[in-house]
Amino acid sequence: MDLDPRRLLVLHAIAEHGGLAPAARALGHTRSAVSQQLATLEREAGLVLVDRSGVRLELTAAGRLLAATGGRIAHELTSVAEQLGTANRHLVQGPVVIGAPSAVLARIAVLALRLLERWFPHVEPRLTETSLPEGLQQLRLGELDVLVVVDDRDTAVPLPPAVRAQILSEDEYRVVVPVTWGTPTAAELSGRPWITAPAHSARGRAFARFADAHGITPSVEHLADHVSVVQAMLAGQVGAAVLPSYLAARLDQVTVTGLPVTGSQITRTLWRTGHGDGATAAKAAVDALQQAARDHAEALSVVDHSSDDIIIRPLRDPTDPPRTPAPRRKPGAVPASGPLGGRDESHHDRTDLDRSQI
Repeated sequence: MDLDPRRLLVLHAIAEHGGLAPAARALGHTRSAVSQQLATLEREAGLVLVDRSGVRLELTAAGRLLAATGGRIAHELTSVAEQLGTANRHLVQGPVVIGAPSAVLARIAVLALRLLERWFPHVEPRLTETSLPEGLQQLRLGELDVLVVVDDRDTAVPLPPAVRAQILSEDEYRVVVPVTWGTPTAAELSGRPWITAPAHSARGRAFARFADAHGITPSVEHLADHVSVVQAMLAGQVGAAVLPSYLAARLDQVTVTGLPVTGSQITRTLWRTGHGDGATAAKAAVDALQQAARDHAEALSVVDHSSDDIIIRPLRDPTDPPRTPAPRRKPGAVPASGPLGGRDESHHDRTDLDRSQI
């Protein structure tokens, strides 16, 4: 019996977190990838490891035995990581200035500060609220080390020199109208009032793209940048809006239409690269923001704020170089598998949230 210890870790996560979806979030993988790993482990062991007959997934006796083994492996790996972290903790130090819009500061950045304090006590973080244009200028001038921006994938802002980026979350757009409007067609939305956003913002760019595609001319444009203001306007039946789907699904007294809006809203972390304490402190802050985003998504799922499960999967920043196409396999050749089996989803060692409210 040849068992892959990485799959034992997956089984341990399923046992510890109580199911495939929460285990996937904890591991930073997709639910389908975790399910595939479980099926592969069952084939390797030649045993049924979970009982799928009930509403809730339950481990069999063999499953509990292997999950306990996975738990011991996880404990040893955690212990080694903590020892390495203690040895290297003093190497990451110095001030780091993090800029972000208000929503990100409230939901993610504060959590990231707590993680930084625990992981790297010699890092001195400072938060500052900033807009997209102002934040980019501050990043260029060196006044910010890390910047979180809400952007639009199809028209993503270019990166300043010596700056890298990765995605915290991504969400599709939806057209939302007051419930009293019924379910209008795109043509019927021309000549109606709209709740739009500043032209530089992600929502502003998405609305402009949608309006251009369908020849929509609003009778009046109410300008609102902050989410709470948009929610209040929609509650007051003021007009239609283009919103990320996660937010749209949580509004009352509105109709979420099926009208297609191209592109997607992405939350990006940008940080200055280089050498020295500043660069290492900035990367530590980026890692803390990524973990805070995962923790935030997990908390939302636990309290069941979402009717749809939050998906964690690798996401590529618009500035990432294109991947090299995989070579064609010869007939009968066995595909190489990554840590998740089949398609290697470990290309990015980061947590990326799909349909996550950040």
